[in-house]
Amino acid sequence: MDEDLLNEPGMPGSPRDRHAVLVAALLHLMSHYTINSARGGDRPCVKLAAVIERHLDALARSADADPVLRATCEQLGSTWAGLVDSALPPPAPPKRPLLERLLRPGPRKAAPVAAIA
Repeated sequence: MDEDLLNEPGMPGSPRDRHAVLVAALLHLMSHYTINSARGGDRPCVKLAAVIERHLDALARSADADPVLRATCEQLGSTWAGLVDSALPPPAPPKRPLLERLLRPGPRKAAPVAAIA
């Protein structure tokens, strides 16, 4: 996504203008994230945080961006990536493949032994 976001057909021509549009979009997204999480009750939107992280990553990887802007976006991107990672649910435990389950069934219960009287 790094250069694709900066090379959209509707983006202004010069790299400086493209970076300004991307920074404006980032500020807009970050303000929505902050407003939504400040309302309380709901957890912050993980999808919105992921979009913010991708925008920061695009600016950090832009070769023609100002070095200070790239470094700042790289630093902020890792912070947002950590926020996204911590908000994701834990992965489900892996299941045994179907063929393995069919060929090697799990332990069976022992049949009760009748008492001899």
